[in-house]
Amino acid sequence: MFEKLFITQYAYYRPPIDSPKDAPTLDYVDSLFKRRLSQLSRMTIEVVKQVKDVAPEAKIVFASRRGEIGRQVKINRGLVDDFAILPAQFSLSVFNTPPAVATIALGIKNGYTAVYPSEGRLYDAFVTAAAAVLAGKEKQVIFVYGDELIPAEYESIERQDEKNFLPFAFALVLSAEKTDGALPLPEEIEKMTAEAFLSYLVEEGNKE
Repeated sequence: MFEKLFITQYAYYRPPIDSPKDAPTLDYVDSLFKRRLSQLSRMTIEVVKQVKDVAPEAKIVFASRRGEIGRQVKINRGLVDDFAILPAQFSLSVFNTPPAVATIALGIKNGYTAVYPSEGRLYDAFVTAAAAVLAGKEKQVIFVYGDELIPAEYESIERQDEKNFLPFAFALVLSAEKTDGALPLPEEIEKMTAEAFLSYLVEEGNKE
């Protein structure tokens, strides 16, 4: 299905294993704007910045398994402790927050879509991003996936495949035009998790 689709640029961010709460410093972003941003939003901004110049007119398709889960915990805690929700917390807790703040921080005006992949299936979200390119409606699309650190409150109910999870984000420029250095899509992408896809990018990067 994706034989005619290529990754013409990519970027990823992972915090150190011994410091999983770390996030990009975003020195190029206004300090007042970034001080309320979550780890997921910061990672999203960073990886989009690294690929956007290759696709200045591309729209963004963002996907995440958990979204702003850390901020959701804070909202829930506020409801339990104070029977109230702070407006600032609520406004930055919605699923499309990361791509929205990325477009603001980086001055991108091409639009974005936020997709929730059922059961964390990367392929479901990827099809959404690839469809417009394969149909000839878009020359390029920036596909972004990210998941932040799972809050400690969820440790007792984590699934087995979530044990020792480390946060990450990656961004891909998808194009039907094969350029020098472009990567093909893995043949097994339909069965790959987002973590497995990140490993593919890391391996390719180590070959350079």
